[in-house]
Amino acid sequence: MSELINKIYANLNYQKQFGNLLYVDKDVKVKDLKNEFINEEVVIKKEVKSNNISKNSVDKNWDKSESLDILRSNIHNCMECELGATRKSFVFGSGDPKSKILIIGEAPGADEDEQGVPFIGRAGKLLTKILEAINFSRDEVYIANIIKCRPPENRRPTKDEVDQCEPYLKKQIELLNPEFILALGLTAVNTLLKGDYKMKDVRGKVLEYEGRKLLITYHPAALLRNPTWKRQAWEDVKQLRAMYDEYMGKNS
Repeated sequence: MSELINKIYANLNYQKQFGNLLYVDKDVKVKDLKNEFINEEVVIKKEVKSNNISKNSVDKNWDKSESLDILRSNIHNCMECELGATRKSFVFGSGDPKSKILIIGEAPGADEDEQGVPFIGRAGKLLTKILEAINFSRDEVYIANIIKCRPPENRRPTKDEVDQCEPYLKKQIELLNPEFILALGLTAVNTLLKGDYKMKDVRGKVLEYEGRKLLITYHPAALLRNPTWKRQAWEDVKQLRAMYDEYMGKNS
């Protein structure tokens, strides 16, 4: 590959000195060389990423982790899908590990990928305000996502990505042992319930996920795009607060 690079620079320097009109290479044009170099570089990068998958990955006994800190340590180098090669941060989750409320979104975005903390971008700021409106701080709940690495361009996670990452979330839920789960958006709902639901079919209802009460509302990003949905989301989180207060009153 170094020979190819040297030939590119030699041709570029010749062209710069004598101009396009005087520059003729009967063997190869600079443009063709540059394209060849770019294509070869892309192939090499893809091969490197492919070779990285499953290397330096999860501890083989991750599913026996006895705490969130141990679980995080065991899986944070995960390279079991292609998102491991494109992420900046492994976004595990944040909040109170003893909280009775677990909030689950879809996937990290750009801000979360930069800082390694879930829900800190525009949608995250809205979620913080929603929680404050029902007298919760972020530190009083636990927040996670269906997958722990950002999909490129914030696209929806693929089935393979969800299938690979969901077991980590299930282990998190086991360790957290929340009484209530608030699922934000259809990706979270359909992953947890293994269905193809529409929001109108599930929001406003108290469902169950592995013995825990499951409530569903709109993802904050959807509320930013469709502010008219905020009233329904407000009713959903008020219901969560009421159920939490009732539970705490019975178990205090």
